[in-house]
Amino acid sequence: MKMIIETERLYFRELLETDVDGIFSLDSDPEVHQYLGKNPIKTSQQAKDVISSIRKQYVDNGVGRLAIIEKETNDFVGWGGFKLITDLTNGHIGYHDLGYRFIKTFWGKGYATESSKAAVEYAFNQLKLHVIYAIADIGNLQSQKVLKKCGFIEKGLFDYDLVPHYWFELYNPNK
Repeated sequence: MKMIIETERLYFRELLETDVDGIFSLDSDPEVHQYLGKNPIKTSQQAKDVISSIRKQYVDNGVGRLAIIEKETNDFVGWGGFKLITDLTNGHIGYHDLGYRFIKTFWGKGYATESSKAAVEYAFNQLKLHVIYAIADIGNLQSQKVLKKCGFIEKGLFDYDLVPHYWFELYNPNK
């Protein structure tokens, strides 16, 4: 499988049907979902459905979240990258959203910042995007720090699924 993005310790590739155990480990953890609606998955079939949905985004939109793999161990550590948001969110539609999610055992290693910086570089240099967006629950201080380290600017507060979130923007400095 082709590496799409690479960092010193990680690489990104398309999510595969064989990633079901990794997705289940990630998305069944209530702590991982603390700031994501508190609705973790409960079955392997739901993990398969997540993968199918993301793989459909690759075909339909040319982008979708990617598996993030630790180079040293070849372990699935989570996912990251972009999703084309086609629903109206905070007055925006048809925009690229940076997201990331990691299995709890990989928290605290700097992977969110490392992978997000690489994804931003990829967005601007390979995808040639003019602007990218991100959102973070107001209680998710770690995610807010990651986005700011990547250069995102907090542009306001809005309700997402009845929960206050910060809206972040980052414009391509080369455009």
